[in-house]
Amino acid sequence: MDDAQRRALSSWLTEQGLAGATEQELLHGFCNSPHCTGLSLSRSLLIIDTLHPVYEGRAFRWRNDGVVEEAVVEYGFSSDGDAAVTWQQSIFYTMLQTDQSEYRIRLTGNEPLPFPALETMRTEGHTDFVATVHRFASRGVIGEMDCVYSYWCTREAAGFDDSKLEALRHLVPTLALAVKCTSLARIAETLVGVYLGRDAGQMVLQGKIRRGTTDRINAVLWFSDLRGYTAISESVAPEEILPMLNDYADAVISSIHDAGGDVLKLIGDGVLAIFKADRPEDACASALKAEAKLRYRLAKLNERRAAEQRPITNAYLGLHIGDVFYGNIGSAERLDFTVIGPAVNEVSRIAAMCRSVDRSVVLSEDFVASVAPSQRERCVSVGRYALRGVRRARHLFSLEDRLT
Repeated sequence: MDDAQRRALSSWLTEQGLAGATEQELLHGFCNSPHCTGLSLSRSLLIIDTLHPVYEGRAFRWRNDGVVEEAVVEYGFSSDGDAAVTWQQSIFYTMLQTDQSEYRIRLTGNEPLPFPALETMRTEGHTDFVATVHRFASRGVIGEMDCVYSYWCTREAAGFDDSKLEALRHLVPTLALAVKCTSLARIAETLVGVYLGRDAGQMVLQGKIRRGTTDRINAVLWFSDLRGYTAISESVAPEEILPMLNDYADAVISSIHDAGGDVLKLIGDGVLAIFKADRPEDACASALKAEAKLRYRLAKLNERRAAEQRPITNAYLGLHIGDVFYGNIGSAERLDFTVIGPAVNEVSRIAAMCRSVDRSVVLSEDFVASVAPSQRERCVSVGRYALRGVRRARHLFSLEDRLT
């Protein structure tokens, strides 16, 4: 690889990083670039940790031997169990423990190699291996994302000569910087989605962060909580409470998301969500779809938890539709992206009526009026009730097949 090729590849990495190319696109574009042919690469791996509630990080793979494998792998936390053992036996772990930034070993000959992965690579015909760790300064660290790991292989008989090693040392830091840029954007998207909700998170990323910036929208409002949660929490061991909340929250939130809704708030055991659509009947249909998914998931969850001799419960749900203000509310130092308006208060009061009418789901008359005629026949009246904080009595409904 000559100087002109290195400059061209470095410029390409910079342009792609600024353009927001994915990590996979950056690695594959780098390895497949005609400017990279002088390196004679045969296999590579790039790893970067992240900040995510489920995954510790992501690995990106490239190879030119036609073997099919996943190009992107999301891996869980490596602090416990088999994952911890695997990590502690890895090349990169050893490099971190010994404060190495580069590890190079020839794969030719018959002498034993220090890591099982290297034996596999030698069997595949690779002749040389170089691993790198590009660390971030402390102010550039987010969560577990404190460096970029990578390795590079060749099948050339002579391996990586001095000029090829120099080229890798020159180019890989630029690749790592571009990957970090993309990963930071992914972390930002994850954080706002996890803590604000998917739709609200996207709106914040689009720049809607000024206090008082709100939109008036018409939406289906969902408010659910757990039946008998207070009594259960007072009767079980404290260490059982959080796993129970997580189990039931997962059932509720996944049902809402699968049906196209957006969760705005977790309030103890309660969940506030909205469903938006161009037509009110479509938003209502999505909410009813989420309700059906929830009942199915709760049945499966309760079956599992009962077998484990853990406490079980069910969910009470109120559904309403109305106009709300959707946007930023709070102070200059602390904002919340949420919905406000009388309809929000009303849906929580409707959900509370589940206990009084002995039904697992209660619908407002406005919701029923907006439901498609084909689904309206499922809605049965449970009477007219005064709701706390609501001026006039409301006619409430349930679903004919939803007894507690």
